[in-house]
Amino acid sequence: MADRPPRPTRHETPLERADRNFAELLQELRVTQTGVQILFAFLLTLAFTQRFPSLDTVQRATYVTTLLLAMLAAALFTAPAALHRALFQKNVKPAIVRISSRLATVGLAVLALAFTGSVLLVVDVSLGRATGVAAGAGTLLVCVGLWRVLPWAARRAVVRADRRGAPGPEPPDRPR
Repeated sequence: MADRPPRPTRHETPLERADRNFAELLQELRVTQTGVQILFAFLLTLAFTQRFPSLDTVQRATYVTTLLLAMLAAALFTAPAALHRALFQKNVKPAIVRISSRLATVGLAVLALAFTGSVLLVVDVSLGRATGVAAGAGTLLVCVGLWRVLPWAARRAVVRADRRGAPGPEPPDRPR
């Protein structure tokens, strides 16, 4: 292992860090909020299509559940703005960041369920129940894999690298 310089640290006050973290969180929320709004709008329009009355009980329950999950995700992703507005200039930015981060984390979990329900419903109507369940399960696995497992693995690799004094994960060994 080659010696690597230590990872640089930021020289910022706790308030500067809170401001930066909140700005980064808001940028993340802007990205996810657009997807949630599109999903929610799509779901709202489904009830007004000609084919909607032909849905069976399971499909209707999936629809209503997914619609409510999309609404909840939208509410969770917009809550940090309302929280910030309510606590503006109260000198509690670190608390706003901490609470907003938790709201966003829960929002991602709810969004994963809303994506799962949406895919389940559309594939169930298009190709049948078994295929819909499989597609919904696959959607959930992809979301959990990309949004939970990948960040967990990356965090673990960074922590291991920090313990070794390296700035990041080691490159894989190359055959000689």
